[in-house]
Amino acid sequence: MNAQVFLAAEEGTQNPLIPPGPELVVGLLAFAIVFFFFYKKLLPSINKVLNERHDAIVGGMEKADEAKSEAESVLEQYKAQLAEARHEAARLRQEATEQGAAIIQEMRAEGQRQREEIIAAGHTQIEADRKAAAAALRRDVGKLATDLAGKLVGESLEDHARQSRTVDRFLDELEDGASKAEASR
Repeated sequence: MNAQVFLAAEEGTQNPLIPPGPELVVGLLAFAIVFFFFYKKLLPSINKVLNERHDAIVGGMEKADEAKSEAESVLEQYKAQLAEARHEAARLRQEATEQGAAIIQEMRAEGQRQREEIIAAGHTQIEADRKAAAAALRRDVGKLATDLAGKLVGESLEDHARQSRTVDRFLDELEDGASKAEASR
């Protein structure tokens, strides 16, 4: 009996996976209406939004690439300007060093020249002072010598020309003797 009940139940019931015909037609018709609505109304706006997003993304990427290439170009220009500025600074330092060395050399030469002038002026002054001292000494020694000679001889040696020649001869002999003594050393 169980087998009969099972067979009878099988003949009266339909497979639950396959819907009945009219329900299948109504379901297909409802699906077609919803699909048509989605296809005509919703799908174009979805595609439009997706295309806009795609264009925005692609445009953004293109803009980013352009900005990146522009930034790289600006960076290269900056690096070139920086290298040029460094080169210019090195050149200016070199010029300043050369100018400083030239100025130092000029100042040394000027100092040397001034020193030579001062030394020459000093030698000239010393020579003039020596000559003046020698002339004064000659006069004084001559005067003293003639006074002494006059006292020894007992008469006045007033003849100035003779007195001057005698003193000059005496001093010349003294100088020659001193010169020979220095040369023999």
